[in-house]
Amino acid sequence: MGESVTDKQLVERVQNGDKKAFDLLVLKYQQRIINLVSRFVYNPSDAQDIAQEAFIKAYRALPNFRGDSAFYTWMYRIAVNTAKNHLAVKSRRPLESAHDIDDVEQIEGDHTLRHQETPEHLLLRDEIQETIINSIEALPEDLKIAITLREVEGLSYEDIAVAMDCPIGTVRSRIFRARESIDKELKPLIEQ
Repeated sequence: MGESVTDKQLVERVQNGDKKAFDLLVLKYQQRIINLVSRFVYNPSDAQDIAQEAFIKAYRALPNFRGDSAFYTWMYRIAVNTAKNHLAVKSRRPLESAHDIDDVEQIEGDHTLRHQETPEHLLLRDEIQETIINSIEALPEDLKIAITLREVEGLSYEDIAVAMDCPIGTVRSRIFRARESIDKELKPLIEQ
């Protein structure tokens, strides 16, 4: 796909009946949507299924897409809602294991600890990673989604507000509360 073709142009083409234009949007955003869903659903197969379901929902809803937000932001909102629906259904079943401990390195981003290979630092790094995972998992869903969209996916506060369908002040509050909760859990480890 040439760089000259924008998302807006692709959306217009789909709305005018060009199904292949939607394939281009899927190719462009598929991996990012799978990565987003993987932050909520830890089984890779489930994450792919949910991402596919989100794209199907987007395709069906595309005739009503008004372009008030970027396609990417709109797609994120659909993916997050699809993942939330999956989690709601799944919460009625027994819980599966949480994040793979190696995934936290992407969330946490502490290069200093990763490169100090002493046994003490490795143990502390593992404890910090596990604490971050457990802290995020323990957050209420709205805080968990907000912090993940901000810190993992790198979305702006404005895009998160659109994705979560809430005011930007609410997004700021949720991210602040999530960070505060994570910091509270990390404080005993960091002060060692």
